[in-house]
Amino acid sequence: MAGMDAKRVSACMKTLGDPTRLMMMKLLSSDDYCVCQFVDIFEMSQPSISQHLKKLKIADYVNEERRGQWRYFSLNTECPEHELIQLILQQIPDSDEVLQQLRCRGENATC
Repeated sequence: MAGMDAKRVSACMKTLGDPTRLMMMKLLSSDDYCVCQFVDIFEMSQPSISQHLKKLKIADYVNEERRGQWRYFSLNTECPEHELIQLILQQIPDSDEVLQQLRCRGENATC
């Protein structure tokens, strides 16, 4: 992993320090998600979900793609922090109880 300055590492940790954004990134590490799916998964309002995604997008950690009337998000594998983000996300095992609950909710989420 290429070195990053302390300011960049700190900013990454601050952005991912929010549990919702951290779990969004964990989910995005295995699939693309639409805003409406995240609304169902996290049981939050659309404006709240959009604010979390906006912070991830401003940090350049996610890509946004329009598919018809829906907006889908995926991990940005080209951002300088990608390797650090992957190391952080690897610390959350697939057996994590919260992650499993979110994935179960995601199975019923539709746009």
